[in-house]
Amino acid sequence: MKLDLRVYVITTTLAHLGRDHFAIAEAAVRGGATVLQFRDKTMPDAEFASTASRILSIARKSGVPLMVNDRVEIAAAIGADGVHVGRTDAAVGDIRRSLPPGMIVGASATCYDEAIAACDAGADYLGVGPIFSTASKADAAPPLGLGELARICRDVKLPVVAIGGVNVGNLKSIVEAGAAGAAAIAAVAEAADVAAATAELRIAWDALLVIPGSVKS
Repeated sequence: MKLDLRVYVITTTLAHLGRDHFAIAEAAVRGGATVLQFRDKTMPDAEFASTASRILSIARKSGVPLMVNDRVEIAAAIGADGVHVGRTDAAVGDIRRSLPPGMIVGASATCYDEAIAACDAGADYLGVGPIFSTASKADAAPPLGLGELARICRDVKLPVVAIGGVNVGNLKSIVEAGAAGAAAIAAVAEAADVAAATAELRIAWDALLVIPGSVKS
């Protein structure tokens, strides 16, 4: 399987819009998401595992890979396609050794040095950001900007997914910087129509005639 990172949708819950992880996952795959990531920092493990399993079923029906954020044991137990870990989580090498063969390991980086370190540690792809200001993550680092994104994309030998304030309006700029994908939270989850917003991102990639980076698993 190749991991197509172009439209990388991270699920969330938005009670004020009546949307949960499932609703966003279902709409995102309808709209053409190429990867789903399930992330919830506060959900108890048992609920997290059952939620992840249900999202995996949604993803499987559309042939979309599911990455599970942080909770490595649960990701392995449910048979997710991979895990995505933050810079404060366990070391990438240790995580890879704990996983079944073939599972993908993505790693977050908030600066150039972290990106190089994650690459050297054996990550399969990087989530780099925030590129622009974002309100989707309360503890987000200061924005990196397009220049630093371009430097990372140039120097690491891995596909890079840009995250943080990414939307259709600035997609061209991250593509030109060398990103292989755009991670979307608010741009999709808070849109009037989640499926349509996802489709808009997917169509924009195609219009830019970009051949995305890929990861073999």
